[in-house]
Amino acid sequence: MTKQSPTQSSLDKPSTVMLHRAVDTLWNFMSMGHKVEPSDCIFVLCSNDTRVAEYAAELYHQKVAPYIVFSGGVGRFTEGKFDCSEAETFAEIARDCGVSKSDIIIEKHATNTGENVRFTHKLLTERGLFPKRLTLVQKPFMEKRTYATFTKQWPDKATEIQVTSQWQNWVDYFNEELPLDMVLGALLADFERIKSYPSKGFQIDMPIPDNVEYAYQTLKKLGFE
Repeated sequence: MTKQSPTQSSLDKPSTVMLHRAVDTLWNFMSMGHKVEPSDCIFVLCSNDTRVAEYAAELYHQKVAPYIVFSGGVGRFTEGKFDCSEAETFAEIARDCGVSKSDIIIEKHATNTGENVRFTHKLLTERGLFPKRLTLVQKPFMEKRTYATFTKQWPDKATEIQVTSQWQNWVDYFNEELPLDMVLGALLADFERIKSYPSKGFQIDMPIPDNVEYAYQTLKKLGFE
């Protein structure tokens, strides 16, 4: 029998308070808190959340950078969700938001964050583009893992980065397309990668405060997977 994750409505009041405190702690830890400043390129790591594409278009119109790279093929959350690759889907949304087609580059083969980084570097190099400062755009709870992965796997270690998202508290982030259980499950999975991926060579090590580890263990005890 498959274990089902509890929803807020299925928890008693003390457990609901614990849930909110734990998710607040873990969610905020996954943010980098970078201030967005002008850069050479907006680098979007695509996913199942199309709001990321809209936010990237906003940054473009704010002249944060002169062009956008969308990277993403098909991942485990997007298989069968879009008619084409994540990158092509996001690029179409950006064009609908007024981003010039000539200012969009598409990398449509990456299937994970490491490939996003490596494949995008290869594509930009082939085009004779060598950005010295990048604005990485992600989902809110994936900022820290994006930073850790990029820092480890981007070949040019002199490249400066800032990581940003259309920041929302978790209670405002989930919706019908991205329900609470899916969002919290993805949050936990990303935090687990923060812990386990450095030893595999995928990311740099990111120190984890005791209260953050406690928040993670609390969510596990509440039944979230």
